[in-house]
Amino acid sequence: MIIQSLLDTDLYKFTMMQVVLHHFPGARVEYRFKCRNPGVDLARFAGQIREEIRHLCSLQFKDAELSYLRSMRFIKSDFVDFLGLFRLNEKYINIIPLPSGELDIRIRGPWLHTILFEIPVLSIVNEVYFRNTQPRPDYAEGRRRLEAKIVQLQDDRLADLKIADYGTRRRFSNEWHEEVLRTLADRLGAVTPQPPHGLSKLPQFAGTSNVLYAMKLGLIPLGTMAHEYLQACRALGPRLRDSQVFGFEIWAKEYRGDLGIALSDVYGMSAFLRDFDLYFCKLFDGARHDSGDPFQWGERMLAHYAANRVDPRTKTLIFSDSLTVPRTIELYQQFSGRCQLAFGIGTNLTNDLGYEPLQIVIKMIACNDQPVAKLSDTPSKNMCEDERYLAYLRQVFDIEQPAA
Repeated sequence: MIIQSLLDTDLYKFTMMQVVLHHFPGARVEYRFKCRNPGVDLARFAGQIREEIRHLCSLQFKDAELSYLRSMRFIKSDFVDFLGLFRLNEKYINIIPLPSGELDIRIRGPWLHTILFEIPVLSIVNEVYFRNTQPRPDYAEGRRRLEAKIVQLQDDRLADLKIADYGTRRRFSNEWHEEVLRTLADRLGAVTPQPPHGLSKLPQFAGTSNVLYAMKLGLIPLGTMAHEYLQACRALGPRLRDSQVFGFEIWAKEYRGDLGIALSDVYGMSAFLRDFDLYFCKLFDGARHDSGDPFQWGERMLAHYAANRVDPRTKTLIFSDSLTVPRTIELYQQFSGRCQLAFGIGTNLTNDLGYEPLQIVIKMIACNDQPVAKLSDTPSKNMCEDERYLAYLRQVFDIEQPAA
């Protein structure tokens, strides 16, 4: 079976789930799966995917896993106690193969009981697809490509450039994912919870979003919030226009200064900057980029901090949108010394063996029977079944209609 632990997911699923438990325990949501690759026939693998998800729904957290979560200073004891009783329930997920070859995956139910489906289900779809289409993987090519990335990063001029792994959801396989992490930690040096003394060179591998491998390999687990959190706040907050502010305030109330990276592209960058005022500039440690031009985004963030009399050098900009190592180096060269920097690389680390990776997502499309959507700075990333609602959101947040 592909997924052997409920920890085999991204950290931000747990940080958001804790907020849901404490602030929105009655919220009900709906998610939908989408494959952005044209012409890929996933429907023929529906049976295998169902079998893997059935196994996923049989898993429970082990005592050692719960102890690991409890050791994180921002994870509350009552949340870990809840996880000790938790199991995913197969009744909340529906998988329908379509005649077109597409796969219709819908997840409906209480947010608290469905939030952990997304990452393992995407990992399952990926691995089932590749083990059927590439039964003899060219791991030698994958290692050659990984080595080339490592050599680029080991340039002496990039000594303080750090990368992180954000690639769980679109990895080629869990086996390859672990090999990539072990190789990066060994070759680049890993940032660890208790760094050893006397290092001749600063470590360049900052950690991983994957909680299981962070625990298993002694890496730093990384993550704060995802788009679904701020999307759901549209239905859960007092007023649509103030929903982003509401989301940030609830987050700050829950974490009291921890996990202080704000996601900037759920409503578009301009709407984010309107809401991210002096209070939030000081309260949050930085912001994360996940759509639109990253160079323009970085310049706008630095200018925004300066305009709010906040020294950008004290703040962190995280870049995580479809990064490759060359693009990461370009961003580092433009912004190094002007702010703190972090880079999360996903598919290009965990699924670069010479095969075309799947561009698959699972996005929240409704909360409490109200449509929700992301108004991304990359329009192709928007996902909503109600065009009238998208038009309404653009009007409320004063966002221009994208060009056809």
